[in-house]
Amino acid sequence: MSSRARYPPPGMGGGMNPNPFQPRNPTQNYTTRGPTPNNMNHQTFHNPQQQQWLRRTQLPPSDSTADEVEKTVQSEAVDSSPQDWKAGLKLPPADTRYKTEDVTATKGNEFEDYFLKRELLMGIYEKGFERPSPIQEESIPIALTGSDILARAKNGTGKTAAFCIPALEKIDHDNNVIQVVILVPTRELALQTSQVCKELGKHLKIQVMVSTGGTSLKDDIMRLYQPVHLLVGTPGRILDLAKKGVCVLKDCSMLVMDEADKLLSPEFQPSIEQLIHFMSPRRQILMFSATFPVTVKDFKDRYLQKPYIINLMDELTLKGITQYYAFVEERQKVHCLNTLFSKLQINQSIIFCNSVNRVELLAKKITELGYSCFYIHAKMLQNHRNRVFHDFRNGACRNLVCTDLFTRGIDIQAVNVVINFDFPKNSETYLHRVS
Repeated sequence: MSSRARYPPPGMGGGMNPNPFQPRNPTQNYTTRGPTPNNMNHQTFHNPQQQQWLRRTQLPPSDSTADEVEKTVQSEAVDSSPQDWKAGLKLPPADTRYKTEDVTATKGNEFEDYFLKRELLMGIYEKGFERPSPIQEESIPIALTGSDILARAKNGTGKTAAFCIPALEKIDHDNNVIQVVILVPTRELALQTSQVCKELGKHLKIQVMVSTGGTSLKDDIMRLYQPVHLLVGTPGRILDLAKKGVCVLKDCSMLVMDEADKLLSPEFQPSIEQLIHFMSPRRQILMFSATFPVTVKDFKDRYLQKPYIINLMDELTLKGITQYYAFVEERQKVHCLNTLFSKLQINQSIIFCNSVNRVELLAKKITELGYSCFYIHAKMLQNHRNRVFHDFRNGACRNLVCTDLFTRGIDIQAVNVVINFDFPKNSETYLHRVS
């Protein structure tokens, strides 16, 4: 039976016999006949469930494809009803966070409406998704057609799944080549995105690899000698692997750029443009970002073919987020922070500073105040960063002090308070921090 979601459900229409419920002798064995009496190929079925399905789908005399049709009928005979597969899913606890209109104002679509593979639907529901969010409703069906996309949506609206779902749907797991590359600007976002891909595709036979700078290049090279279908990483590392000839991208049919505004900064844009030349000229490009600076529009004009534009953010707004401003002198900031800790009901908090030194100093002060605290910044060793990110995400600590390294696309459900200990230098940075 096809792994895709069945619609309409089996037995609810489209039968080959205008009278599929024609009465039969209950003791009679059922056979499938070839086109001529001289070439009849009889096969007997004794399973009562198979008998019932064959009774409902009587096969008329046909050509040599009768055996293939017969196998299909037998396969469907042992399948359960269309909704039974949902009953066995292991669903996570419901997400009780307050949801704003950019998540709830949907068109009423269901994931089954996109005719996704059954195994992918299982991963979607077990990940906790119930219905597509607005950005998913807009992007998934367009991405499945092969069109380029330029999408603007804020963090926390289901943006990652909006490109992971069509990417996983389009991968052929029998073809052991890199078919999708997802580029992100930071190592932490690469780890988070690869984890989402693995969770959504856990019932598929798809191999996901994550590759970022600061980790062992030798380990990445050895991993690429094994099958990889979907590669998530930072531009510099993937370009290094492509230049060495171990990361073969000529069969890559989809390039995803998450946090595209950051990826098209002078730090990353040259690497991305070189990477594109390693890929198929018929590749599909999906670009997602919360902001559209001039660099994004210039890149779109040069590399995207008649892109479908999605803009779910008319302006830099933060609907549903309560924001407070405390005017204090520099020497009073730590005292004010201590007051906030004692007054607010904090599940987990992220506290932003503008420099590495201030991150470490503030983390030390918070620890001296008696609160659990981790810190993370770009100058830490990669293994240490990975461990801090993993432990904080799993609830090992309540407060995390960081630089703007942690602003891009990170989504941790338990975080309910964000504090700008140092005020950001521009409105876009503030948007990324708070959202």
